[in-house]
Amino acid sequence: MSDAFTTRMLHVSTGTRERVVDLTADCEEFLREAAAGRDGLLNIFVPHATAGIAVIETGAGSDDDLLAALHTLLPADDRWQHRHGSPGHGRDHVLPALVPPHATLPVIDGRLELGTWQSVCLVDTNKDNPDRRVRLSFLG
Repeated sequence: MSDAFTTRMLHVSTGTRERVVDLTADCEEFLREAAAGRDGLLNIFVPHATAGIAVIETGAGSDDDLLAALHTLLPADDRWQHRHGSPGHGRDHVLPALVPPHATLPVIDGRLELGTWQSVCLVDTNKDNPDRRVRLSFLG
């Protein structure tokens, strides 16, 4: 591949509970090598049917608030037609319609252009699949 496009796969273990995992440091580390001071775009993609990528504040309770909001919007009960796995697992398959499996963010001078309180996060409500892959791609 050319210098204009570089990609790397992250392996993230989310465990057996719902999680919001901050990937910002992983994105910044990737960009130090891939962007090398250049402008471009970072695409973050999770190739799973039951996880998403969010740009939110973390550490001040917003990550827990997001999970609480998802519980309200997508209760883990028996209403879902998609019924394999843990009870309520069908909601995990609806999650990517609300928290998409991708985000594309600007990179300026090799650095991720985020607001003061923004972080790049993997959102995983699927307790049945603790091993996730996240693809980081830089287009410069």
